[in-house]
Amino acid sequence: MSVKMSTSSPEAVKKLLENMQADLRSLSMECKKKFPPVKEAAESGIVKIKTIAARNTDILAALKENSSEVVQPFLMGCGTKEPKITQLCLAAIQRLMSHEVVSEAAAGNIINMLWQLMENGLEELKLLQTVLVLLTTNTIVHDEVLSKVRHADGNQTEPSHTQRLVIKGSFSFCTYKCAVLQDLCQLVNADAPYWLVGMTEMTRTFGLELLESVLNDFPEVFLQHQEFSFLLKERVCPLVIKLFSPNIKFRQGSSSSASSPAPVEKPYFPICMRLLRVVSVLIKHFYSLLVTECEIFLSLLVKFLDGEKPQWLRAVAVESVHRLCVQPHLLQSFCQSYDMKQHSTKVFRDIVNALGSFIQSLFILPSAGNASSTSTPAGHTHTHTCAHTHTCAHTVWFTVLVGTPHSVFLLSLEMLDKVEPPSIPEGYAMSVAFSALLDLVRGITSMIERGLNKQEQEAAMREEAEPVSPPQSDSLPQDPMAHEVWEEMVNACWCGLLAALSLLLDASTDETATESILKAELSVASLCGRLSLVTPRDAFITAICKASLPPHYALTVLSNAANLSNKGTRSFEGPKSLSASPKVQLLCWINNIDCSFLIDLHFDEPRSFRLCISVDHLVWILGLKPAVGGVLKPGRAVEGPSTVLTTAVMTDLPVISNILSRLFESSQYLDDVSLHHLINALCSLSMEAMEMAYGSNKEPSLFAVAKLLETGLVNMDRIEILWRPLTAHLLEVCQHPNARMREWGAEAITSLIKAGLSFKHEPPLSQNQRLQLLLLNPLKELSNVLHTDIRQKQLECVLQILQNQGDSLGPGWPLVLGVIGAIRNDQGESLIRTAFQCLQLVVTDFLPTMPCMCLQIVVDVAGSFGLQNQELNISLTSIGLLWNISDYFFQRGEAITEELEREEAVLLKQAQDKGEPLNRPFHPAPPFDCLWLCLYAKLGELCVDPRPAVRKSAGQTMFSTIAAHGTLLQPPTWNIVVWKVLFHLLDCVRKSSTTADKEKIESGGGNILIHHSRDTAEKQWAETWVLTLAGVARIFNTRRYLLQQLGDFFKAWEVLLDHIQSAALSKNNEVSLAALKSFQEILQLVTPMKDTDKLDVLAAMDVPPVLMESLQGSGPGRPLVRSDSLAERLVQRYGAQPSLPPPGEELDDSALWWSAWNTWYRIGTECTRPPSGGKDKLVFVPSQPFLTALIQIFPALYQHIAGGFSMEDLKKLGVILHGAVSVPISSDSSPFILPSYTEAVLTSLQEAVLTALDVLQKAICVGSENLQVMYPAIFEQLLLFVEFSCKPPQYGKMETKLVANAKYNQAEWVALNYVPFAERSLEVLVDLYHKTAGHKAVINEKVLQNIIKTLKIPLGLKYACPAESTWKLAVSSLLKVLSIGLPVARQQASSGKFDTMWPELANAFEDFLFTKSTPPDNRSIQEFQRNEAIDVEVVQLISTEILPFANFIPKEFVGRIMSMLNKGSIHSQSSSFTEAEMDIRMREEFSKVCFETLLQFSFSNKVSTPQEGYISRMALSVLLQRAQDVLRRYVNDERLSGRCPLPRQQVTEIIFVLKAISTLMDSLKKTQPENVDGNVWAQVIALYPTLVECITCSSPEVSSALKDALGPFKDFMQPPVSKVQNGES
Repeated sequence: MSVKMSTSSPEAVKKLLENMQADLRSLSMECKKKFPPVKEAAESGIVKIKTIAARNTDILAALKENSSEVVQPFLMGCGTKEPKITQLCLAAIQRLMSHEVVSEAAAGNIINMLWQLMENGLEELKLLQTVLVLLTTNTIVHDEVLSKVRHADGNQTEPSHTQRLVIKGSFSFCTYKCAVLQDLCQLVNADAPYWLVGMTEMTRTFGLELLESVLNDFPEVFLQHQEFSFLLKERVCPLVIKLFSPNIKFRQGSSSSASSPAPVEKPYFPICMRLLRVVSVLIKHFYSLLVTECEIFLSLLVKFLDGEKPQWLRAVAVESVHRLCVQPHLLQSFCQSYDMKQHSTKVFRDIVNALGSFIQSLFILPSAGNASSTSTPAGHTHTHTCAHTHTCAHTVWFTVLVGTPHSVFLLSLEMLDKVEPPSIPEGYAMSVAFSALLDLVRGITSMIERGLNKQEQEAAMREEAEPVSPPQSDSLPQDPMAHEVWEEMVNACWCGLLAALSLLLDASTDETATESILKAELSVASLCGRLSLVTPRDAFITAICKASLPPHYALTVLSNAANLSNKGTRSFEGPKSLSASPKVQLLCWINNIDCSFLIDLHFDEPRSFRLCISVDHLVWILGLKPAVGGVLKPGRAVEGPSTVLTTAVMTDLPVISNILSRLFESSQYLDDVSLHHLINALCSLSMEAMEMAYGSNKEPSLFAVAKLLETGLVNMDRIEILWRPLTAHLLEVCQHPNARMREWGAEAITSLIKAGLSFKHEPPLSQNQRLQLLLLNPLKELSNVLHTDIRQKQLECVLQILQNQGDSLGPGWPLVLGVIGAIRNDQGESLIRTAFQCLQLVVTDFLPTMPCMCLQIVVDVAGSFGLQNQELNISLTSIGLLWNISDYFFQRGEAITEELEREEAVLLKQAQDKGEPLNRPFHPAPPFDCLWLCLYAKLGELCVDPRPAVRKSAGQTMFSTIAAHGTLLQPPTWNIVVWKVLFHLLDCVRKSSTTADKEKIESGGGNILIHHSRDTAEKQWAETWVLTLAGVARIFNTRRYLLQQLGDFFKAWEVLLDHIQSAALSKNNEVSLAALKSFQEILQLVTPMKDTDKLDVLAAMDVPPVLMESLQGSGPGRPLVRSDSLAERLVQRYGAQPSLPPPGEELDDSALWWSAWNTWYRIGTECTRPPSGGKDKLVFVPSQPFLTALIQIFPALYQHIAGGFSMEDLKKLGVILHGAVSVPISSDSSPFILPSYTEAVLTSLQEAVLTALDVLQKAICVGSENLQVMYPAIFEQLLLFVEFSCKPPQYGKMETKLVANAKYNQAEWVALNYVPFAERSLEVLVDLYHKTAGHKAVINEKVLQNIIKTLKIPLGLKYACPAESTWKLAVSSLLKVLSIGLPVARQQASSGKFDTMWPELANAFEDFLFTKSTPPDNRSIQEFQRNEAIDVEVVQLISTEILPFANFIPKEFVGRIMSMLNKGSIHSQSSSFTEAEMDIRMREEFSKVCFETLLQFSFSNKVSTPQEGYISRMALSVLLQRAQDVLRRYVNDERLSGRCPLPRQQVTEIIFVLKAISTLMDSLKKTQPENVDGNVWAQVIALYPTLVECITCSSPEVSSALKDALGPFKDFMQPPVSKVQNGES
């Protein structure tokens, strides 16, 4: 069609016209001279052509119509018989014929012209070419004309192409087809033709060629017309069979045998070759018509391959077989028609087996004597029979095979010009047979696979079209008959194929050939798999596996008798070197890889294991090591002399690695069952490797583990079906003692988990919780592995999962958190650090994305990191994370509450359905509260951690958290907080503290030095106890209003006080002091006010001022959001409640405070009780700060209990106060507590004691009458303290030293300097007495007497007092007290309540004025004068406050006073001259005052009783007599002494006497004369002479005093006015 279009196109027509005109012009020119008629005809022809072209649109049709006229000039030119003109004309005629513009009439004229040229023997070649064009371009030549052409060609003696064309032209007309075919058969058979009259003979070879050409070119004629089919059966096939007979009967070398009855005709190569060509055409086109005949032909072909046939015949036969092998549908027909019929020749099987036998025979040398092996049935045994010859035979055909691996040029069947059989090149037959085998395999597999694919597509289309209909079984194909045929074909050919291909594979040394063979085996094995033909499939796989390993490799599992039961017998020992041509075996292995997993969906475990074990062994030999994703990469060369890996092999290793990966990637095409078989096989292989790795130092085989990983990765879309067996085995691998093996087990399992989570499943993991949990479960199981490296891999995996899929974990969070939290103290720091890194990431980024039910797990996990003891910093940081978590709870509280309550409802319903209680920590508290309780409980655990830093941080965090976020808790939940968190923590801390080790800790780890205050476990626990107790007390303080609403608040209060008491009585000063601070804090609680203002409620709850400001909305403050929300919650929670306390709350408060008082009393009693043994240096003595704090608590406590404070309580208080100030201090701490001995400063403790008493006395002052009966007790306490100035208290039997004598570097106890304290107490006492002197209780309890009695002690000691200030203060205090108390005493004189006071007062005066103590030697005259002035003040008090009121005072007291005055004035008690007298006499002013007072009251007219007057007179008489005696003795001693001065004492005495006389004279002068007794005047006058005698004294002091004494006598030189008689006026 394309040719016709090219000749009829406008361009072609235009060119034709031009060429015709050119031809005619050339003809005209050539014939111009010799042949004018021809010239004229040519010129008219030009005109004719132009006319046709101008008048017609269809030029070709017009030319054909006028072709006779157009052709005529050329026919005339041929008639000239001139060679040049003839050639020109024939070329022009051929051009016209090729454009099909020659009519039938013109064709007849042309034939006639050609006939004439033939008869004349002119231009034979050109003539034949013209005939050829005429016959092949159209059908206008027929009947007699055609016969004429036939006769023209028939005259040729040799076969020509024209003859073929004539025959073919005859077949264009049905009338002659049968005749021609029949004549052809006649001629080939050397018989006369029926229709081709004139043809007497034809060579047989030419006839066979013609016959082949007709059969090949016109197959439809024979298939459509019955008569031709008949001719094929009856004439052609018998003819072929007949002509084959010489080839059948001939045997190589049999013609010379004498036993042959008749000579056998020798095969003739040209005939035989052409017969086989005809047979090939017959089978190709007419097999359906000639089933029986084709069976004969095929059988003959098989026989021609026999080794006894000539080599050329075998070569031609194998070429013919090859022609058949490239036609798979024809082969399928053979199988259907012969092999599948009973009692029929298995033609297809025979062909394949014959090819195999043919190949085997080529390996057997004629001299080997193995000719009989060619008759051996094709099978596995051939491989072993011929294997020993391939090493010497393969070189013969190697060169040919290399050049023709895929397609073979069929040389022999194309040698039509050869008469003698060609010499067959070495290896040619092998090449043809090899190609035949490959084409056979290629054709069959492609045909069957196309059919299978088509069936699958149709089935899929049916399913789409009918989705509702029940699915048909996959095992039932659409066309069962086709399946049967395919299965039969494979069953028929596989044995022969396997034998031949295995032999070729063993012998091959060329990579390309090896690859072709292996691909063929792969194709067959894959096809068998798809057709479920187990036996052939396994046979091919086994063959490939064997070929992939080195020769004689010790792998018994691959033997024919091996099965899964003996797979344990394999050994990796033996030759590890690859064969001489390593690439060949590598290609075997590569194709082994490619083969197995392309096998369709029917791969069972034994075969999987066989394949895997083969690949494993070769991987081991090649030294491939697993890399990321399970890919095998070239590792370091395996050491050892037996390993031989050539450079060529090493360069191919990357390629092998890639192919190996493709192998396991192809497992995605396996069905589920086959995939399970593969997984099981790899697991079995891995188990073996694990067993061999036990106790071995060699590198373990990691192939199976790596490929399990790779298989899992490529089958991620259906990972669920293989996940459990896959991960279960990998978990076993992770526990292997061999580090390398378990490392890869962990690598595999973590890679699979990460890949599974990142894979885009359908439905997504977020909607498929079961799959997500399935994927994560192995990660959790890894936590049970004890090996650190596995846990490290696991945690690194978790970290990557969090970074990549953390936002979408959803229900997988519990598993992930479980993995993070599965830490143990026996694991290393790096492991814990990695795990903690994961936790930090969770807390930082993922708390909002996880379900709220997981928050409790996060708290537990964070707590577990705090409890681990490997890394302190992590523990501390984890506590910080708990704080962050609490902040998150607070910020998202409402959302968390809602979600938790929804979950709680679901869980509660489930529990009710099961009839079980809800199992949840801290149930039945609300779920959100339970979350907080879990947080607090975990922090509580950390608060008792063995490490002090952790305890401290946890304690601070817990109490800060409760303080900051405690308002979120429901009131009932606080009950749990108090009892199960706080008090439980206190119990644990107290127990640990009391049992802590007291041994010194040298260092805190590393180079860190520990401060001495923390250098024992006991001291470290003490810090914890302090922190905990303070935190709990602070909570009771700030949350008291909330806690008091709980039913058992009083019980909780008692427990807290018990903890405070036990801590306060601890032997650790830090703990005890802190306990008191906590005690102090809880005493600051405020009883709820009876006010409805919410702000007061908030203030009572210790809400910060900033917060209260924000509530009021005043001021420019910037309250935090959290404060606002907290305030709102407080108002919401407490605002609606009545701010008035419920009835009885005040009583409850009272009970609280009295309980606190009892605790305080117990603490005070215990800590101030003196120790029983005084010399025990290990005795515990409370510290001064502790005692100070204890006493300082009382004022705050007393505010709450003042209303019920009784005398009994006051006595208890007194005992404690007395005991507290009695406690000594240690010498090593005294410099920090005590003032210097000379400083009159109170210690803090003493100030606190006085403050306590001050608070008490002030309360009594403003209190009721019944309170004021406590005054005497307070006075009594103060007086006890006053006594300390002279008699320091004794603390039990302990020996104490004065602070001045203490040695700070010795363990001694130092007594305090009580003087300032006693003096301060005395001042307080005086002030108090000043306020209360007239109080009934003060009078009744003889307080004044007690004061005087107490003051008598320092007054009596005077200079012997520890401090001089003491007696001076005592004197001044006594004077103040007496000035207040004596008027009261005079008022109460009649009641007798002061009777016992006067003797005490007299004793006090006497002990002070006439003390037995001596002043210090270093006292200056000024100090003496100041001290004398004090004595004078006392005498002045007597003269002003006592003697004037003598009538209200007992006379015994007055008598003692007068005696003391007398004693002070005359000093006549002793005549001895002692130092004491000297000192006394030095108090001149004192004596003078005493004398004056004595005189004043001696001469007084107010003497109420005679006894008083008598005492006065006696006193004056004694005074004057003594003066007389002293003066006389002085005069005498002065005379006797001569120039020697008298002793100083005597001089002093005389001076004193002289001064006394002058004083007396002054007093007499001032006294009324009537008050002076006459005897007194007589005694005074009698002194004058004696005084005059003394004027001779030599002492200027005496002379001066004498002048003073004599001076007053001038007033008495004349008698007085009134007369005095007997001393009475």
